Amino acid sequence: MIKRQDRKVNRSKRHKRVRVHVVGTPQRPRLSVFRSLNHLYAQLIDDTASRTVAAASTVELKAKGNGMAQAMEVGKAIATKAKAAGVNTVVFD
Repeated sequence: MIKRQDRKVNRSKRHKRVRVHVVGTPQRPRLSVFRSLNHLYAQLIDDTASRTVAAASTVELKAKGNGMAQAMEVGKAIATKAKAAGVNTVVFD
């Protein structure tokens, strides 16, 4: 139990450290990727307006296969949604 809490604390500290330097703009939103035990989530975030430009996940796609195949599907989905929103470049969070 303590180990799980330590991981959460370390993850939040790491996230805060990175977020100081990484800021998403409307022209170049921040790409945030979260991997849970069973699913993968990706979203493009405009920090100036505090809104999500595009999002994709394995839940939404009902992706089958191993983790790599699911990640490729989520990547393709977020790329097509980004192109539709007029986004060509992102900054990886």
